[in-house]
Amino acid sequence: MDDIKSQIEESINVKSELLNNCSEIIKQIAETVVNSYKNGNSLYLMGNGGSAADAQHIAGELVGRFKKERKALPALAFTTDTSVITAIANDYDYDKCFSRQAEAFVKKDDAVIGISTSGNSKNIIKAMEIAKERGAHTIVFTGRDGGALKDCVDLCLQVPSSNTPRIQEAHITVAHILCSIIERDLFA
Repeated sequence: MDDIKSQIEESINVKSELLNNCSEIIKQIAETVVNSYKNGNSLYLMGNGGSAADAQHIAGELVGRFKKERKALPALAFTTDTSVITAIANDYDYDKCFSRQAEAFVKKDDAVIGISTSGNSKNIIKAMEIAKERGAHTIVFTGRDGGALKDCVDLCLQVPSSNTPRIQEAHITVAHILCSIIERDLFA
């Protein structure tokens, strides 16, 4: 019971720090994505492991629906096409599995979100470099120190934790907040 209680308390503490220290960056991220959509652009997402699942989850909420019945929004997770991912990994290198997709799809003023608990995922760094070159708005969700990604993007959400499960829990909380704001602002 103590282990259960301590993990729940740790999760609550991270969310409290998120509330107290990250509300402004969450607002900026939401405004960036909303403005990109208002201008007829798309959202692209990526991550590895659990963060890949989060990227897909966010895309699903936007293409389908979150809470409102509304038109579909263009959101694509670069983690979903196994043929593309494995072809790129085989023919080039796994570090290029997202950057080649960014090269193929990302346009000026699109929004691109990378999710990396460490902030040091090489494949996301390379994709963000391509996205920036193309004039997209680059955003990452990371853990406490932001890793190398914090220095190569426009906006970086640094969850105040070094514990991967707590970081991932905060990432999906922020993702749901983002989906809620997008629906509210685009379909009021």
